[in-house]
Amino acid sequence: MGVDYYNILKVSRNATEEDIKKSYKRLAMKWHPDKNAVNTKEAEAKFKQISEAYDVLNHPEKRQIYDLYGEEGLKSGLYAPPSPKDRDLGGGGGGGGGGRGFKFSPRDAEDIFEEFFGGMDGGQGKSSGGGDGGGRLKKAAVMETKLPCSLEELYKGSRRKMKISRVVLDASGKPTTVEEVLAIHIKPGWKKGTKITFPEKGNHEPGFAPGDLIFVVDEKAHPIFKRDGNDLMINQRISLLDALTGKTLNLKTLDGRDLSVQVSDIIKPGHELVVKNEGMPVSKEPGKNGDLRIKFDVKFPSRLTGEQKSDLRRVFGRTTG
Repeated sequence: MGVDYYNILKVSRNATEEDIKKSYKRLAMKWHPDKNAVNTKEAEAKFKQISEAYDVLNHPEKRQIYDLYGEEGLKSGLYAPPSPKDRDLGGGGGGGGGGRGFKFSPRDAEDIFEEFFGGMDGGQGKSSGGGDGGGRLKKAAVMETKLPCSLEELYKGSRRKMKISRVVLDASGKPTTVEEVLAIHIKPGWKKGTKITFPEKGNHEPGFAPGDLIFVVDEKAHPIFKRDGNDLMINQRISLLDALTGKTLNLKTLDGRDLSVQVSDIIKPGHELVVKNEGMPVSKEPGKNGDLRIKFDVKFPSRLTGEQKSDLRRVFGRTTG
């Protein structure tokens, strides 16, 4: 028997495009993995099912093939949507002969989610096909709140739970304040200003559709590292002797590793040493990191004895002579 996409989306077989979009919207918001930190694996599976069902039923050609031949027929690639002539004659007419098959390409669940809600946020008219925009409610104002993150969190990624308070309308339409816990998945490499949107999780005002809730990533100051784009910077103070003769620096990375950096060149004040791929993760290119830039401050001695001065003259006299 194959998968029943109509049952997954909780709609009837004669559901309209608008019915399908409304149901997907409700179920996708309920089962998105970022909002189900406790049962993430179950949520991911349900979210994927819901997305696949929406991708098929919201696409006229895919839906036609599915209605006639089921999930196996759709994914086999043997069938094409019936032509108008086939439909008039009441025949299937979409068999695999003549190379008329329809190639089914599953789409990524997150891509469908972002495309759907991005369109909804953008013009409020995408789901209606440009028809009845006049009767749609305008969204209430967006709720924006800062999400302070440590540099360690932004380096390794983390899952956070945020308790929010918002205004909703009860059954009688009266505003009431409710509290809710939202799960947020912070991804490695996110930068200050990154926005995480929870559609319709903002305040609900009479006469308006619920507004969106947006968390804006803020970066906490770090005692050792400073971020510059995808690079990390660190100031390192060394003695004049070490600047001239070399030194091994032992650093602790943001994910807790011990990193040894050998300084072999003569270090001048303000010199910068670059350690490749030891910076912040690049969020859009998994596996790639920026660089670690070590800037040196050479500590000069405050005074020298006569003997030390003569020793230095002798040493430097030899090297320059």
